[in-house]
Amino acid sequence: MNLRVLLVEDDRELRDMLRNTMAVEGHAVSAAASVADAWRLTEHALQVNTPFDVVLLDLGLPDGDGLDLLHKLKQKTRWPVLVISAQQDEARKIRLLDEGADDFLVKPFGIGELLARMRVALRHRGLAMQAAITHYQHGEVTVDLKRRNVLRANQTVHLTPTEFSLLARLVRSAGQVVTHPQLLRDVWGAEHVHDTHYLRLYMGQLRSKLEFDPADPQLLLTETGVGYRLAEPDTPA
Repeated sequence: MNLRVLLVEDDRELRDMLRNTMAVEGHAVSAAASVADAWRLTEHALQVNTPFDVVLLDLGLPDGDGLDLLHKLKQKTRWPVLVISAQQDEARKIRLLDEGADDFLVKPFGIGELLARMRVALRHRGLAMQAAITHYQHGEVTVDLKRRNVLRANQTVHLTPTEFSLLARLVRSAGQVVTHPQLLRDVWGAEHVHDTHYLRLYMGQLRSKLEFDPADPQLLLTETGVGYRLAEPDTPA
């Protein structure tokens, strides 16, 4: 499943790394660098009824203690919260877990461990987090999301960030129809779910780069009035 993740982390390098990693896994990340930013994103999510599936919460924030934010989140939501912190004090960990945190991960940590703990937190709520599809091949087109590498006939295809995000979203649902609202929400954001002209423009650009005959697409397929579908991947021999 694709998750909506609230990432609260003031270290820009770590924040960008985690956001990019979550994106490769197919998750939509809203990032905040402070308590105020995190609470603003939380209130917006509650107002528009688009809850976050999981929160990754750093404790040492510039405008307050992450523990205070944890209290507010637990009062207003049922979102699982994974605390990520350099603090290793056992009493502090116990207090956080007792006050509602679902888990505690000490920095530095491996991405594999983080994803595993996210899966555990979701399982406790009856949800399953499937491994993301990150590699796709159809005919002479190959997409490797982890390496951000796209090839056509063994030649590198240069995509803009938005083109790559759109293709990545289709790769994660290869063979299945993805509706116009789903694509617009996942690539451009919830405020653009009616801007279908974005899709027509960028789908045309993708076809011009990936299809051998853009006028007769065999890879990026239109489901009239519904959305788009990426052709089924080749079956390995």
